[in-house]
Amino acid sequence: MKEKIKDYFVKEVGVPEGEVDAIQTHYYETYGLSLRGLAKHHNVDPLHFDLKVDQALPLDNLIKRDEPLKKILRGLHCKKWVFTNAYKLHALRCLRLLGIENEFDGLTYTNYNISDFNCKPEIESFLRAMKDAGVQDPNQCYLVDDSSLNIDAAQKLGWTTVHLADDASKSNHGDYQIDDIHDLPKVLPNLWEPILQEVTLKKQPATVSTATA
Repeated sequence: MKEKIKDYFVKEVGVPEGEVDAIQTHYYETYGLSLRGLAKHHNVDPLHFDLKVDQALPLDNLIKRDEPLKKILRGLHCKKWVFTNAYKLHALRCLRLLGIENEFDGLTYTNYNISDFNCKPEIESFLRAMKDAGVQDPNQCYLVDDSSLNIDAAQKLGWTTVHLADDASKSNHGDYQIDDIHDLPKVLPNLWEPILQEVTLKKQPATVSTATA
């Protein structure tokens, strides 16, 4: 992914190769998505970027079915929602390759058809996800994400957060930290306990959002 994005900066946008890393990092840290910066400052068509980068990735060779994750998701008896900065096609492709495309109640993706789109960690993006999922109370929302920027934004909004970090022991972001998605039930065991789930669902369905990109 990083190499595809770098090639796009150089070949399609004309950014000198030696400046790509600094500009890409700046856009990511400022907007949460390199493409957001490209669209705002270089008039890049998001759909063209998606075609040249996301859709060009050999995901069939990179992503394999994850039966343990599928089992974990099936044991989670509350509303499950995919919340991603990727475009719909890329998100669905990843879910299909993982074998979990039927394990979620819905999807909030970044709409590349809109030139001035919003995305995580912008507050509008989180509010859009809540609206899509039919949830009004942020205290009933859970976010699992590998981006510390997204985790920090969700936490400020009142969501319960789990940072999927490269090394959980080195992360101080979020309410919980894991470095293996399969450890999710260990930090939120109440969401996998049937009795407690029934009580929670009577109040209002919780939303578990996961990032695929």
